[in-house]
Amino acid sequence: MRETGRVLPSHASAVIIGGGAMGVSSAYALAAAGVHDVVLIDKGPLGSGSTSKAAGGVRAQFSDRVNIELAVRSLETFETFADRFGQEIDLHKPGYLFLLDSAESVAEFEKNVAIQNDLGVPSRMISAREAAELSPLIDTDGLLAAAYSPSDGHCTPESVVLGYAGAARRLGALLLPNCAATGIETVDGRIVAVQTDGGRIETDTVICAAGAWSREIGAWVGVDLPVTPLRRQILVTEPIPDLPPTAFTIDFGTTLYFHREGPGLLLGMSDPDETPGFKLDRSDAWLPRLGEAMARRAPALMETGIATGWAGLYEVTPDHNALIGTAPDVDRFLYATGFSGHGFLMSPAVGEVVRDLYLGRAPFVDVTGFDAGRFALAGARPELNIV
Repeated sequence: MRETGRVLPSHASAVIIGGGAMGVSSAYALAAAGVHDVVLIDKGPLGSGSTSKAAGGVRAQFSDRVNIELAVRSLETFETFADRFGQEIDLHKPGYLFLLDSAESVAEFEKNVAIQNDLGVPSRMISAREAAELSPLIDTDGLLAAAYSPSDGHCTPESVVLGYAGAARRLGALLLPNCAATGIETVDGRIVAVQTDGGRIETDTVICAAGAWSREIGAWVGVDLPVTPLRRQILVTEPIPDLPPTAFTIDFGTTLYFHREGPGLLLGMSDPDETPGFKLDRSDAWLPRLGEAMARRAPALMETGIATGWAGLYEVTPDHNALIGTAPDVDRFLYATGFSGHGFLMSPAVGEVVRDLYLGRAPFVDVTGFDAGRFALAGARPELNIV
């Protein structure tokens, strides 16, 4: 029994570790498929890890065919989310705009757009002039071209978690926030229980959806999940008078990105000097590089004040692609983690994949290439469209 007086169940058909978008989506998908006694646990409130710190972008512009398929399926869910789950997620679809300033990037994105179009994504290459019409705050100096898809956009991650969590509970899943996993018991390569700080839950199946915290969970059962936590920071500007409509804009060369957030803009950028670790404090070290990128690509933002900001964690793998699969040496240990910044946007589709892996049937897309063992076999499959 926990301090709250809540009694944990003695048994579960499956225990999901991680209560972000990936975990609650998986809980919903399993419960909707008729799996009884699904239990989800998280050491904090639902969605309080990386999901609540995400920029909220949802897109299908990727370079890896499987990522595109996962994203397309997820976009379909986001578009109907309010009707399906009774939860408004503030979905906006101004499109995603990748600004390209090198011939190499243009060539790569031309290849990517062809793959995306083949899979039904309405992306296209456009000129720098057209890009400026879609993102009026940018300076086009040095731009060679851009890639744009009108079906992309952004929504509110916390609302997605609320929608999935409510639906999962209505279908009988038990979601337990503020209940940390502390270990996994195995006997002869079979899972028998999950230990938590509130008690022991007998189960034969564990699903790791713990994001940046996944490596430790895998280690409990001898499974290497090569996920590294890496801090990313986001800022939100003060209100910008007469702010024009703008696409979710990414300057691919610098990774500077921004999108509309209320009366202002949400903006961020990767920091090549950032070191791995569970760092959730804000740092000013990245601001000079951010300022340089803004001065070059969106100089109008240099006169805009910052209202707030926060830090979150990417769950980075060596090739910036996800880990999805079932461990070969531990019976019924499943994982969906390591999305390197695009986990939230793929969570609806990956929840369906996790459901099918649990049920032993083929998912709608072949995810065998995302097996965590690929690195030992020199089977990395890098994703280009990562910021």
